Amino acid sequence: MSESSRDGVQSWTESMSARDRIRAVAETLREPRSVNWISDQADAAWSTTNEELQDLVEQGQLRRVEAGETTRYQPDYTRLLFEEIRTLIEENTREELRSELAAITEEIEEWQATYDVETWEELEQSLADGDLASAELRDRRDVIAFWRENEEDRRLIKHALELYSDVEAAREQMTDVADRATS
Repeated sequence: MSESSRDGVQSWTESMSARDRIRAVAETLREPRSVNWISDQADAAWSTTNEELQDLVEQGQLRRVEAGETTRYQPDYTRLLFEEIRTLIEENTREELRSELAAITEEIEEWQATYDVETWEELEQSLADGDLASAELRDRRDVIAFWRENEEDRRLIKHALELYSDVEAAREQMTDVADRATS
């Protein structure tokens, strides 16, 4: 592990248990990783890492992927998607979600007008323009990153709005059942 990433892990070590660090690493995986890799990143013993990963698989939070003779682990991306949508619904009113969607759309429209493009991909292609100064290249790279993030947020917000009534109804049903059970 590099010294700079070790510094980040050192702050983890002070505030999180080994199992918490393992979970934190596992939840942020972008590609399937081995027990050894996760253990190293979490600065945790291999046996603790292996045990925690097995627990996460049993809980449905991770998926086991066989890659040749190596077992690798990755988050259950479907579950993560629904958890993100659920969090959006629980932490925001419909109006807040609509307002955020409008703000995102407005920002994207401003970038489209500013750079005379329709998509972030078109803006990305403009980076190859030899006439751009280094500051303009940096600005465009930053806009591309924000644009991509905005599109992901917009997608999640749209899903949350589509499911809002269903989640509210399910929540009310759970409350009704709980109230009847305690009466």
